[in-house]
Amino acid sequence: MTLLASRDEADQAAPPARGRPADPRWVRPSLAALLLATAVLYLWNLGESGWANAFYSAAAQAGSMSWKALFFGSSDAANAITVDKTPAALWVMSLSARLFGVGAWSILVPQALMGVASVALLFAAVRRTSGPAAGLLAGAVLALTPAAALMFRFNNPDALLVLLLVAGAYCVVRALENASPRWLALAGVAVGFGFLAKMLQAFLVLPAFALAYLIAAPASMGKRLLHLLGALSATIVSAGWYLAVVALWPAADRPYIGGSQENSLWELVFGYNGFGRITGDEVGSVGGGPNGGWGGTGWARLFGSEMAGGIAWLLPAAVIALAAGLWFTRRAPRTDRGRAALIVWGGWFLVTAVVFSYMGGIIHAYYMIALGPAIAGLVGIAGTQLWRARGNPAAAGTLSTGIALTALTSCLLLSRQSDWLPGLAVAILVAGLLCAFLVFFAARLPDVARRLVAVGALVTVLAGTGAYTVATAATPHSGALPSAGPDTGRGMGPGGGMPGGRGGAGGGLLGTSLPGDSLVALLQQDSAKYTWAAATVGSNNAAGYQLGGGAPVMAVGGFNGTDPAPTLERFQEYVRNGRIHYFLGEGMTMRGETGSDAAERIAEWVAETYTPTTVDGVTVYDLSR
Repeated sequence: MTLLASRDEADQAAPPARGRPADPRWVRPSLAALLLATAVLYLWNLGESGWANAFYSAAAQAGSMSWKALFFGSSDAANAITVDKTPAALWVMSLSARLFGVGAWSILVPQALMGVASVALLFAAVRRTSGPAAGLLAGAVLALTPAAALMFRFNNPDALLVLLLVAGAYCVVRALENASPRWLALAGVAVGFGFLAKMLQAFLVLPAFALAYLIAAPASMGKRLLHLLGALSATIVSAGWYLAVVALWPAADRPYIGGSQENSLWELVFGYNGFGRITGDEVGSVGGGPNGGWGGTGWARLFGSEMAGGIAWLLPAAVIALAAGLWFTRRAPRTDRGRAALIVWGGWFLVTAVVFSYMGGIIHAYYMIALGPAIAGLVGIAGTQLWRARGNPAAAGTLSTGIALTALTSCLLLSRQSDWLPGLAVAILVAGLLCAFLVFFAARLPDVARRLVAVGALVTVLAGTGAYTVATAATPHSGALPSAGPDTGRGMGPGGGMPGGRGGAGGGLLGTSLPGDSLVALLQQDSAKYTWAAATVGSNNAAGYQLGGGAPVMAVGGFNGTDPAPTLERFQEYVRNGRIHYFLGEGMTMRGETGSDAAERIAEWVAETYTPTTVDGVTVYDLSR
């Protein structure tokens, strides 16, 4: 019998969502309290972030006006160009905007609800192998992960991606119980639709899922391989149907595929948003070319100033949890589901952490949410199992080490912002070291004292990440590059980019500003007579004008201004045919070394051909004159 044994077989097989008579009475109310608290955390003052990432909000607005724009994920309802992602997340936001109207709440609430659902699914998955206490701990860790609070209150595709990957992990756990090809295929479907949210990043969990099933499923090797082949087919079909439809759709009758240089979704999948993210060779990126502009690579990246606040609080604990769990279950039977669960969450954690640490292309701090469920699963499983085995000195020592290291990590991270909650860092360190000492001797303590030690250790471990998460939720975020943490009043704060306020000039490459009242009136003037009320270089500029004016605005050159969409000749044709009313701004200077210069040529042609005026600080060219 292994030190960290999985739950009783009969107990594992019961449906986790509905509870069972064998559960302690505290399970249902505890789960309800966890989900209610998560909902409050993710929904409270959600509208303070306004349009959040206006790039996606404008696409959701377009999808609420045009079914074609919804299907393709177009930036505008006239379908000039798509966003630079597959559009599954936009489908959800656009449908919500169609039902409830275009607004901050209708666009952001779906992501918050995805966060609550992710916590519930994580609880269900962990519970099936390690019991309700482990499930509740895992759910609490995910809910109190700063990167999770950031993205589940924002409108990037990461929220849907995480929900679908957690759903996939749950299906794998179910499949492992009786070697079910149906549940394994459902896991493949979940990951496949995750691909439609954020492309190849969804596939980072596949090695862990496959390895866990290959090792632990209670079936012959031949059946296990056959089931995995079926699940792979389900993944390919659920991800590939959309690629096939777009490839077969006549290019002249659909928007240009944003982020590509050849109007190809395949190029976007395998290039700009695919292997280019690994190598750094992303044509059209403004990051400075191969391996440039995105910081140093290596394990230290996850503990760096940009990434650490969102995810690093329990990273050392997760490593200890995985190593200890695998060591203590080394003599378990092949089909032991406790060890299989460690492989599911540990493999997810390792593969994703390695890719994020060493990828040479575009990477942002909010990507760290993808590590959240894996870290939470490992901490929940190993933490509760080690506590149950506290009578063994090895288990008690491992748990004490994890608590002390987590307290030290929290202290170091909090010390980076010494002007925010001064004293918390030292308090956590002192309490953590004390709890670690008491946990080592917990087996010798009376029941009441032992419970107090357990509660104290839990509070201490979650204090740092919890405080940072609450601060993240309390801070409005906008722009293309949000980051977790409190608003300390320094620089732009955690919002990233420019705020979505009124009255300024164009937001630039990564920021967005809404137009002033005079410019809104100008954009709305005779807008029904034109296909596009205006055109401007860059998707974020276009998004602000479009959200403010409520009429389609062409994003010339796509997100970075480096896509050949439209060409100068096509743009001139649109102008001759009276399809574009205004051109806004002076155009952006392309900072990248690759990609098309069509947007620059268009901006230069407009400036040479038309007389500019200034409205609310924005340069305006009337193309109808």
